[in-house]
Amino acid sequence: MENTQQKHTQQLVLACIDGSAISSAVCDYAVWIAQRVGAPLKLLHNIEHQETPVTSDLTGNIGLGSQEHLLEDLTKLEQQRSKLLMQQGKLMLETAKQRAQQSGIADPITVQRHGSVAESLIDLEDDIHVLVLGVRGADHEKQQEKIGSHLEMMIRAIHRPILVVNDEFKTPETIMLAYDGSEAAEKVVDMVAKSPLYKGFTCHLVCVNKNTENAENADKLLQQASEKLAKASGLTLITASLSGKADQELCAYQEKHAIDLTIMGAFSHTRLREMLLGSFTVKMLVNTKKPLLLLR
Repeated sequence: MENTQQKHTQQLVLACIDGSAISSAVCDYAVWIAQRVGAPLKLLHNIEHQETPVTSDLTGNIGLGSQEHLLEDLTKLEQQRSKLLMQQGKLMLETAKQRAQQSGIADPITVQRHGSVAESLIDLEDDIHVLVLGVRGADHEKQQEKIGSHLEMMIRAIHRPILVVNDEFKTPETIMLAYDGSEAAEKVVDMVAKSPLYKGFTCHLVCVNKNTENAENADKLLQQASEKLAKASGLTLITASLSGKADQELCAYQEKHAIDLTIMGAFSHTRLREMLLGSFTVKMLVNTKKPLLLLR
């Protein structure tokens, strides 16, 4: 249940807290966004229900009387497990709430829900201004070569800006826009031009071509996007046209220019193309060293 009875009509910054090592950074980035845009902060923890333990599969191999007692014991164990998970989640939320309050958020909202995170996010989508979550959950945080098992599904399901955190918090000052002229990329440009979140930042607008033959077209795209961003107050704009594989060039540029935050469209190609060539979004999520803000 939510820790406040106040209902906010204003869209909020939603942070998914799961107890992974990156949860503190998720909380910090959510606090930073909420303060920059003047939005309420909500901290969400989900209790995902798992199937009954495999022990129950053995009940058909024993007598009826023993089976009944075993099922009763399993039910009690599951109830105890559920209570422990709820208590653990409440502690996570309380820790995150205190962290947010220490950073200047007076009254962060906390909520604990049952079921999958994706289901909760779909329910809450209309209330979300920006969603903040970790690139990997607690169960997969050591698998650096992969993203969280449900992350792609959540990104595809939610049509809101999603900040995917993969490193400790650092107050962003320099951003990179990965621009290719697509509809999603245009949304990114429009958002950055209008949002108070990026005021005072150095903004690198970067376009990557497969080969140098497309450089002239890239320059035209950059010029169009630059004109939009030039109207935004408080942005220092730098443009760059690169050639090569997009994910490799962008990650190299990010490191070379000490980019704090990369902003790009997500999953803008068809599923078939991604099956054949691989997903650019997934490659960026796996290889980038700094947080990604994704739009669809």
